[in-house]
Formats: sequence, C-alpha cells, structure tokens
Amino acid sequence: MTEPLFEITKSATFDAAHYIQQGPADHRYRRLHGHSFRVEASVRGPADPVSGWVTDLAALDEALRAVAAELDHGLLNEKPGLETPTLERLCLHFATQLSPRFPGLSKVVVSRPTIGERCAMVVG
Repeated sequence: MTEPLFEITKSATFDAAHYIQQGPADHRYRRLHGHSFRVEASVRGPADPVSGWVTDLAALDEALRAVAAELDHGLLNEKPGLETPTLERLCLHFATQLSPRFPGLSKVVVSRPTIGERCAMVVG
C-alpha cells in the first residue's frame, strides 16, 4: 500500500483597499475601493511518523496570519509585487511568503466572499 497523503488547510482574513489601472479611464475598477478578503493555505504530504501530522497547524496559522496582517487595512498597490493587485497576484504573494517555511505548500486560495469571487493557485 502506498503511503497516504493528507492536505491540511488554515485560513485568515484581512481587509484592504486597492485600485486596478486597466480598462477605460472611467471604469469603476480604477477608483480606490476596498474588500474583505479570505485567504486559505494548504500543505500536502504524508503524516510524520512521530508527530502524526503533515505540519504543525499552529505554525501554519501563525505564518498565514502574519502575512495577512501585513496587508490588513492597507493599500495593496503600495506593496512590492502587488502594484496591480489582482486575486492572482495576491495568491502568488501568499505562496511566495509561505513556501520557504512550508515546502509542502500545495494550494493558496484568495477570495472576496461578499462578492462571490475566488482564485486558487496550485503550488508546485
């Protein structure tokens, strides 16, 4: 029998403002506006034979919340790499920040639940 793989997930929320400078000059995306975001990070792998887990959920929670806190109540466009802060670039931002500490990072999902939008990035 092959070794079972597990995928564990933690989530965090943050609120931030942004604008997108694409489209016609009068497009609503160009105006400064804000969203409530939810981000989920998943780590996949076998359960460690000693601890019984893929990774420490508390460590994943702490790291994910720390990255979200850096963006919370800020202007996303001012963050390096988020000058055009699309959902796709937000996924990439979280993956870039988390993957060094969690080599089994398998997926990052960023959503704007109040308007029914989400983006999932498969890592690796």
